[in-house]
Amino acid sequence: MSQLEIKDLHVSIEDKEILKGLSLTIKQGEIHAIMGPNGTGKSTLAYTLMGHPNYTVTGGEVLLDGENVLEMEPDERSRAGVFLAFQYPVAIPGVTVANFLRSAINSRRRAENSEDKGMPIPEFRKMLKEKMDMLKMDHAFAGRYLNDGFSGGEKKRAEILQMATLKPRFAILDETDSGLDIDALRIVSEGVNALSGPELGVLVITHYQRLLNYIKPQFVHVMMGGRIVESGGPDLALHLEEHGYDWLREKTAEETA
Repeated sequence: MSQLEIKDLHVSIEDKEILKGLSLTIKQGEIHAIMGPNGTGKSTLAYTLMGHPNYTVTGGEVLLDGENVLEMEPDERSRAGVFLAFQYPVAIPGVTVANFLRSAINSRRRAENSEDKGMPIPEFRKMLKEKMDMLKMDHAFAGRYLNDGFSGGEKKRAEILQMATLKPRFAILDETDSGLDIDALRIVSEGVNALSGPELGVLVITHYQRLLNYIKPQFVHVMMGGRIVESGGPDLALHLEEHGYDWLREKTAEETA
């Protein structure tokens, strides 16, 4: 069983420290949720794990089965099995969903074997239709330009389809519920649940309990001030929904006094 281990991670943006010693271990088959107020570093963590160049790691390490992810380029992290579903996916006019996904798969195959000629089109089409059926998606979706003119829900479903075809070992969902109405939230959550299993570890980053009504985490963590200050089970998210974060601010202040 693979595990992603974040150890005492410190990250800065333009010399301002955002993450201040964050530690977390995620194993395949587990679903973890991170909650916390705005500006506490949740998205910083997501982008750092995938190697965004604007984020500077000043301390700590991220290990994937003992190998330091921080020494890899973003494409190498993806091939190693780490996936990020963006909060605000970018549109790529002129590139269909199907062509984008086939290019991504073939790029991975050629990185492993330079002589690989790529997945044959009939095999790719069969696989894509199977994944879309599993996610209850109209096959016509594959012919649309990636995220171009997509609704918020369609963009997030395209991210989940990418996750289904690339089959990562660990998926980071950065505020997947952002901008979704209840119907879209349910559909996207059903897609994530369909992919969950013993070979996939999931880190859900969210502000709201409502997403966790659909995607059920075994572990809930609260970030404040660039680190995890509280961890627990699903009941912790319900407690935050009812009581907010003030009790944690007071607790953290007492512990550091």
